[in-house]
Amino acid sequence: MEKIEKLVIIGSGPAGLTAAIYSARGNLNPVMVAGRVAGGQLTLTTDVDDFPGFPEGIQGPDLMVNMRKQAEKFLTRFIDEDVVSVDFKQKPFIIQTESQTLKAQSVIIATGASAKWLNLESEQKFIGRGVSACAVCDGFFFKDKTILVIGGGDTAMRETQHLAKFGKKVILMHRRSEFRAQAALVNLVKSKTNVEFLMNFNLEEVLGEQKVTGVKIKNVETGEIKQLEMDGVFIAIGHKPNTDFLKGQIDLDEQGYIKVLDEIKSSVEGIFVAGDVADHRYRQAVTAAGAGCKAALDAESFLEQLHVVEVTT
Repeated sequence: MEKIEKLVIIGSGPAGLTAAIYSARGNLNPVMVAGRVAGGQLTLTTDVDDFPGFPEGIQGPDLMVNMRKQAEKFLTRFIDEDVVSVDFKQKPFIIQTESQTLKAQSVIIATGASAKWLNLESEQKFIGRGVSACAVCDGFFFKDKTILVIGGGDTAMRETQHLAKFGKKVILMHRRSEFRAQAALVNLVKSKTNVEFLMNFNLEEVLGEQKVTGVKIKNVETGEIKQLEMDGVFIAIGHKPNTDFLKGQIDLDEQGYIKVLDEIKSSVEGIFVAGDVADHRYRQAVTAAGAGCKAALDAESFLEQLHVVEVTT
């Protein structure tokens, strides 16, 4: 008889790994499709000071390694491949990875969302060394520093608002002459005395050796090049949920985030959701982990209702 898994978890960031720990301890024998690039956004983060339990802080990749070891301790099985496609229109659900086909009674989707970058070579070089896409995560490290925020939408306004609490000076730079953000958010940022605006400029290059020391920017109208001293650069042009493989399988909103019911449930019974793949508001490791716990507990309750005690091979 073909093997049908009780639970398959897709994604290996804080949400997925927390779901794995809880579901493994709940005797669900989970399989995690971790992806070729495992660990989520925290693998791009150096110092993590806001995850509970680490008074001296911890490196993002180290936190992910520790969480994976904990999931492995409780016998979570890992497949370090990407999901190619899914079929949630039939039961058991079908998850196709790069090398194998999995069938499952239930699924937790925890594939997260990826920050949008400008894709400059210098930008990528300094991620975690002065370049960030998360003000809540990294703003504290720039206390009394000069910070550049790039963007013109709601994300940029919220990032600037938060960074204004720490930075000596925050410069919000936008490539257009007007912001596209909500007027209320723009007015809130304009009320900050340590925020300046730089319109009609693009980022050309991030400067520095071991860490960010400045930027080179270009006026989109005149072609003028300027060089500014800077301690940090925050790219605030939004996030893209990792849901391309789910189109047509479950309900997504206009931005591509999974629509959820009761915080955790998707539009398909037996498919649960955790973390940034459905959360465009908080996007924190600790909230993702909490959602992973909820998803695992709900999956366990769902399987109990199906009277899935043991699934044989």
